[in-house]
Amino acid sequence: MPALGWVLEAAHVVRRLDEAGIDRGVVMTIVDAPEVNPNALELVAEACAAYPGRLEAFARIHPWYGDWSLDLLDRAIGELGFKGLKLHPVSTIAHPGGEETLRLIRRAAEHSAPTLFHCGDEPLTTPLTIAHAAAACPEATIILGHMGGYVHADEAIDVAERFPNLMLETSAMPYPAKVSAAVERLGPERVLYASDGPACSPRIELEKVRLAGLDPAAERLVTGGNAERILAAVT
Repeated sequence: MPALGWVLEAAHVVRRLDEAGIDRGVVMTIVDAPEVNPNALELVAEACAAYPGRLEAFARIHPWYGDWSLDLLDRAIGELGFKGLKLHPVSTIAHPGGEETLRLIRRAAEHSAPTLFHCGDEPLTTPLTIAHAAAACPEATIILGHMGGYVHADEAIDVAERFPNLMLETSAMPYPAKVSAAVERLGPERVLYASDGPACSPRIELEKVRLAGLDPAAERLVTGGNAERILAAVT
């Protein structure tokens, strides 16, 4: 987003991965295609191509552009090799349960690709709000990014117990005990490490998961095994 001076370079992302001893990361834009930057998908695709084997891409898309949004998602996954859909209701003001949003989630599911929501403390992003999408699209894998943030982590775990197609992602949620509780109540197969980097430190976020005191097998799933399984399924 040049007008605001927002530029996150792929090289910086990879340096952050190296600092934390992380093999591969998932990246996306900080804008919602097709708004602001009409070349958003190409920007991420080029970044991933510059670091083969290190970066995978999710397509951050605005739901309100109808068939254009669907075409962008199909191109991202089918032609550019993206591995998922990212939805950010704060910037799009699109309700997670709105029909425009559900169309995108269902199209991602047709590719066996997950949908990652920003899930925090703001309006339109709480776990109970995103639960509308989970109920309407049981065939979709929906990831609650930040697993509810600072004050909705318990709600995220409760909602995920109700909807087996929900997974919780640990970034920018500051409580190791909530990671442990999520694994205990949902099983380690439904919890994903993430960092919200490069602005947040992948090393600190990884240490948070380690402080959760998971057994070694569960920790391996949370820190990489689950992500590998989900990404490998995308067609």
